[in-house]
Amino acid sequence: MVNHVNFIWNIAESLRGPFKPSEYGSVVLPFTVLRRLDAVLADTKAEVLKVVPAVEKLPEMLQTIKLTEASGHEFYNTSAFDFAKLVADPQDLRANLSAYLAGFSPNVRDIFDRFEFDKTLNKLAEKNKLFSVTEKFAQADFHPRAVSNIEMGLVFEELIRWANERSNETAGDHYTPREVITLMVELLFALDDDALSKPGAVRSIYDPTAGTGGMLSVADDYLRTLNPGIQLSLYGQDYNDQSYAICKADMVIKGQDVDNIALGDTLTEDAFEDKKFDYGLSNPPFGVDWKDQRQFVEDEHAKLGFNGRFGPGTPSVSDGAMLFLLHLVSKMRRPEDGGARMAIVLNGSPLFSGGAGGGESNIRKWLLDNDLVEAIIGLPKDMFYNTGISTYIWVLSNRKDADRKGRVQLIDGREMFTKLRKGLGSKRNELSAQNIETIVGLYSGFEDGEHSKIFRNEDFLYRTITVERPLKLNWQATPERIDAVFEAKAVQKLSETDAAALRAALDRLATPPAVERAERAETPRTWKNRAEFQKTLKEAAKAEGLTLGAPLLKTVTMELGEQDDTADVCRDAMGNPEPDASLRDTENVPRDEDIDAYVAREVLPYAPDAWVDHAKTKEGAEIPFTRHFYTYVPPRPLEEIDRDLEAVMDQLRAMLEEVER
Repeated sequence: MVNHVNFIWNIAESLRGPFKPSEYGSVVLPFTVLRRLDAVLADTKAEVLKVVPAVEKLPEMLQTIKLTEASGHEFYNTSAFDFAKLVADPQDLRANLSAYLAGFSPNVRDIFDRFEFDKTLNKLAEKNKLFSVTEKFAQADFHPRAVSNIEMGLVFEELIRWANERSNETAGDHYTPREVITLMVELLFALDDDALSKPGAVRSIYDPTAGTGGMLSVADDYLRTLNPGIQLSLYGQDYNDQSYAICKADMVIKGQDVDNIALGDTLTEDAFEDKKFDYGLSNPPFGVDWKDQRQFVEDEHAKLGFNGRFGPGTPSVSDGAMLFLLHLVSKMRRPEDGGARMAIVLNGSPLFSGGAGGGESNIRKWLLDNDLVEAIIGLPKDMFYNTGISTYIWVLSNRKDADRKGRVQLIDGREMFTKLRKGLGSKRNELSAQNIETIVGLYSGFEDGEHSKIFRNEDFLYRTITVERPLKLNWQATPERIDAVFEAKAVQKLSETDAAALRAALDRLATPPAVERAERAETPRTWKNRAEFQKTLKEAAKAEGLTLGAPLLKTVTMELGEQDDTADVCRDAMGNPEPDASLRDTENVPRDEDIDAYVAREVLPYAPDAWVDHAKTKEGAEIPFTRHFYTYVPPRPLEEIDRDLEAVMDQLRAMLEEVER
């Protein structure tokens, strides 16, 4: 493998000058694919060319069937050209390459279209590099007899990694660090190694955000090392043209079904709508909004409910990561058919964002209620090329082992990393082989400890209750409160006559009765019972020729009132106390705890008049990962801090003395 990679790298280095290092991949990746396909089809080339005249007039579907039968593969090429004939005619090389590419079956030609290979060929020809590159690739022996599918896959994976490192400005968008993928893959298979190593094992793996196919490739390598005879089907989808082309090319080189890699937006164009899988892997975009997909997603949620992918709910439109999580869950093989396990890497917000009753909380609650969350692993910061934020791997399963049923394992791997000598974009840290082994060991061991904690599903479920306090007001017709009355919209709509009458009525309220005027001239007249206040208000309005309808009465009452703990409780027509919205509070009560007992213990000792409005109770779920691994560090003794401060002051004094000399 190393020799082949070095050979191709040397070709890339010959491009220096006309091409930037970040552009090398656009040349060597499609050329490597082209040369491999040329070698794979070589043995049946003559047979395919014999069949071509006989199928020209047949319908396209029949043509495809006959030609793939002749080629012995899921693709074919009807052109008379191969690499030997291409380099034998340097003068017409550019035109002949176009004819050669046009001869491929549509499912392979699509790869070169998405690579925009025509543009690359035109630039190579313009810079007089086309023949030299083609000739060098013609010298490579990529025939399956010389290089197996597995070896060729490793060569291509190394080229992808190499190309991504040289285009570091975009690597993070479509490339997950290899050691993160390795960890995800080992977590995915850690509990299944015995079953996977048996003869005749058949499995399928799916990545809905496949990028360049790194996750599928690592999973493929792992399983084929474990069991060379395993029958493995790899499926993936991505919306980025070049990433899709690279992924599809990688799968073709590995001998996978070329039609198992699809182009399109997974959220709106599910290419594998009717398929379920044994395993799934995904690294969806972090913190990317789904405004463009919003109408489609919300329509599916409303029309299909739990028969679709988004039945539990939809997250905030500012971050669509949890939509991919739900999509991945929808692809799980049913438990009665053997079940599935999935791994997805997400940022921190899916653990806790959104309150009870909100989309994110409802999704978490549904996952926990259905016992689908097997483990969550906290990763170190600065692990990815395009972001330094905290990330977490969620392991989801609908076939948990007996001891894991009803349980969630949290693993703290945030401090398990090795510093990079030189950062790559935002990436400063990486997982060593030992770090990966430690984390996978904690997952497999399933024990409580410093870095691994086991919880019941119920531990993350709660109810948000609304605690009300009674409304207690006093009423005064002070100048400030009267001004507030006339700023209200309902009052501003009054006619000048009615407005004047209302002001006169309020002035009446502001003036104490004549018998009290002498001793209360400086004290505003105050009511602490709403019924008495409104009776007095109506009488004052009537005296001014104004009838207060219910809406206007409510507005004036509200604007003249002010919270007062010494006042009477305001009650509705049924005699029930009215809640004071300004004193309203919420409490999160664990789902397995009695609400009345909780309120008696946590609320009533501090607010004896409080009550719970049960109609507003909502159920929620939150996974406070960092809280469970928080370790209290007591502050340093004051004496020690004082000594340190005094030492610093001594240093400063010494420095000042030096300056003064």
